[in-house]
Amino acid sequence: MTLKTELNERRSRWALLNHPFYQAWESGKLPVDALRTYARQYGAFIRLLPDGWQTLNDAETAEEERQHAALWQDFAEGLSTEINQAELPAVAALVENSAKLFARPETALGALYAFEVQQPDTAKTKLDGLRKHYQLPRSVEPYFEAHTNNQREAAKLLVRISELAPEQQAAALSACEQMSEALWNALTDIYDTHCKN
Repeated sequence: MTLKTELNERRSRWALLNHPFYQAWESGKLPVDALRTYARQYGAFIRLLPDGWQTLNDAETAEEERQHAALWQDFAEGLSTEINQAELPAVAALVENSAKLFARPETALGALYAFEVQQPDTAKTKLDGLRKHYQLPRSVEPYFEAHTNNQREAAKLLVRISELAPEQQAAALSACEQMSEALWNALTDIYDTHCKN
């Protein structure tokens, strides 16, 4: 089994495009209040991404992620909200776990991979949903536009993981799985808050 296959198997159970939150968004059935909560609380996670890249001594990508966090702020403001602390339990757990995983190079690699490898597809789905179903300001779109065709971070991470010693690769694989589950659970918490009867 290739390393890429093993990483993707670790996250496949929590493939974000299969989540009811993104499926409701794509079909226009997600309430705008759920988008607001997502922008406000999930933004706390988006703001942590530069830390993971900084741990990897990749200052260029860390700076790019800071710029993307500013685009996320525009997304939040377009929804008449702003990034805040994560308050829902699973979103707070995502933020807490990410901070721990981003603190060591081998776990930062696996955790970032779990997120970045899914970004192009999830960003495209969300952008399409915003344009088709939601009458929102144009300022909500640039974050997702920036990620629809961006596979280079995942490719860069895969190369770095392949260069690790076996025990470090094992830690990266575990971190990939942990991050995948935490991302899924965070979306579930937001979805259940607004969409469960």
